[in-house]
Order: sequence, then C-alpha cells, then structure tokens
Amino acid sequence: MELLEYQAKELFKMVDIPILPSQTIKDSRTIKQLQIPYPVVLKSQVRSGGRGKAGGIKFVANTIDAIAAARTIFNLSILGEYPQVILAEAHYNTEREFFLAIVLDYDLQCPVLLGSACGGMNVNSLLANLQQVVIDDEFSLFYARRLAASMGLSGQLICSVSEIIAKMYRLFQEKDLDLIEINPLGVNKNGELMALDGKITINDHALGRQPIIATLNFPQDQVKNALDRPNWHWLDWQNKSGKIAVVCSSFDLALLSWDLLNQNRLSPACGITIDHNFVDLESRSQFYRDSLQQILAELESIEGLKAVLINIWESEAINGEIIETIADYIRATQESNLLSQQEETDYNSDRSQTLPKFILRILKGENFSNLKIEENMYLSSSLEDSIDKAIAVVKSS
Repeated sequence: MELLEYQAKELFKMVDIPILPSQTIKDSRTIKQLQIPYPVVLKSQVRSGGRGKAGGIKFVANTIDAIAAARTIFNLSILGEYPQVILAEAHYNTEREFFLAIVLDYDLQCPVLLGSACGGMNVNSLLANLQQVVIDDEFSLFYARRLAASMGLSGQLICSVSEIIAKMYRLFQEKDLDLIEINPLGVNKNGELMALDGKITINDHALGRQPIIATLNFPQDQVKNALDRPNWHWLDWQNKSGKIAVVCSSFDLALLSWDLLNQNRLSPACGITIDHNFVDLESRSQFYRDSLQQILAELESIEGLKAVLINIWESEAINGEIIETIADYIRATQESNLLSQQEETDYNSDRSQTLPKFILRILKGENFSNLKIEENMYLSSSLEDSIDKAIAVVKSS
C-alpha cells in the first residue's frame, strides 16, 4: 500500500524526522481557517509522480490566492487521479536538496540504502549521483554514515544526515515497509534539515499486523480506492530517443532498473509502475493480466522501441500469468502482421508492427517448462543479467 505524502509525514513525525507545520484541506472553502502563516505551499495529494510539473503544487501568499489555487488543484487530474485532500505546508528556504531512500531488494533479500547529493525534480542529476549501501548485517549507524560519506557530505552534515537515515530505517523495520523515501531533504543556510516530501510503501502482506488505516485517518472513499482500485501509471522519466521501456511492480524496482541502465549510458524511453493492493491470488492474477494488456497497447505508440524490460518480483503463479500474457500478445501481434502482409493495399501493409524484445526479470519456477516461451521473450531471475540482455538488444539493432 502506497501512502500519500501527508500520511507518510505522519509516520515521519512518530520517529522525529523533521517536517514543516502543515494542515490537510478537504474543501477549498476551509482555506479561511488555515492556521499556517503565509506564504504557504499547497500540494495535491495523489500517488502519481510529477505533481509540480503538472500544476499540482502551488505557492500562495494570501487567502484569496490560496482559495483560487485550491479550487484549481482539486479539479486537476494527474495521470487520471484527482486529489481528495490537499496538503497546506509552510514555505521553507533551502540551499541544498538531497535524496534519501531505503528499499527492500528482493534479489539481494535485504534492505538497501540509497542517497544522492542532488535531490528534487531533476531525475537525471539524481540518478547520476546516486549512491547505495547494502545492509548485509544488523543495521548500525555505520551504514548510514557510509552512505552519507559516499554522497560527498562532510562535517556536521554527515552526522545529521546519518541520524535521519537511522530514523528512516527504524520506520522501515517497525512498520514493515517496502520503501521509504525523502525527496527532497532540504538543508537551509543554518544547516538544518527538513523532510520536504515523502513516500512510503507498506508491504501488502503486513497490513494485517499494521493497523495503519486507523492510525493515519484515511478518508473512507480513499480507503476504498487504496485497497480495491488497481493502478498503474507512467513515471515522470521520459526520453524520446530511448529504445527501452521499463515496466516494474514498484517504484524502488524502477529506480534500481533505471540506475543500472544509466550506468551503461542508456536512458530508457519511459517507465511504468504497476501498483496493487490485492492479497488473494485470483485478484492479483487478473489484475496483472489486465494491466499488462493495457500497458502493451500503450507502448505500441512509442516509435523505435527495441526492448521492453519487465521487472516484476511476484509468486510463481503470478509470473506464469505474466509470461502467458506477454506470449499471447506476441502471437496476436504476429498474426495481425501476417494478415496485414497478405493484404494488397499499401495502407494495410503499413500497419505491420515491429515487435520489441521482451525481457522478463521474474522469479522463475519449475512449472515454467510447460509454458510456450516465444522467440521474442527472454526470462531471467537476475536483474543484472536482464539489464545486460536489454543493452545487448539495443546495441545490436
């Protein structure tokens, strides 16, 4: 379950990660009762990325401007999602911005600390400076300081950033998180730190022992959406000249995949994350099948696509569904191309579609030998091997 920013910050408050004075707004008319002194930042509370570029974050200096801005934000759809809540937050002057995250790496089977000295909206700079530290033993402040030092920090900043990382790890462990992220972590002229934005994903299988809905005061219809509504969305990372599409089952997997590709000087054409909150196998299977069918149809519009890297870490049964869905799509496209080639008109012959190579990084099972693996498919349980294959496909084309 992916929390909204204001809910993530309520968890930050529990472990004394510094956050700004804030107030949630459910109706633009209640702006008049705002208890935070101006200037104020109004933020759309949706799960999609790219809120700032889409117009979902606005700085306001007075009540009149705030009411107008709130009305605009409430009526603004960001990748198909309308906010039910707006977060009003005090303004903060920063001199530097960092990126910090802790993700559960299912391949390594341990948490990984991520950090960049270039936080904020510039994803390319963030990834170019991304550092990681694998937690291969019991966590200690040593790991946090190692990450801070690798980010190029010095002096008091190493200590203060390390303390923030330690508090993040406490939340990560106690609340059964798959991901905790602060981006940006702002630093003012006095060297004081402030978590200006936050993202938290709770492991779906842990919700039964984490009464998170009761403690975070979810609106009832938001609870329904969070638990029942399937969701996949485009990441705000696009490159028109890219030849690889990245499809992942979580943001942290997308970030790791993107970073590995960029280390090899390949910037993907686009990224998509598939999010769900289904526990039962049947619902998850149908969700992945439906979502992948929609995603593959959308990817047809991207010209010059040579490879689709699908990085989904799921059960053997779900992975079997994923393989069959991709295989069905390949066969259907090939049959369509064959029919087009048999037509005599130039119009129909131009409809023929060139299939990319589908590289599936999934947990392979013993029963996969019974499935028909198409020529355009490549399966691996290793992320590094899948990345190498995707790079080889692009370079050979």
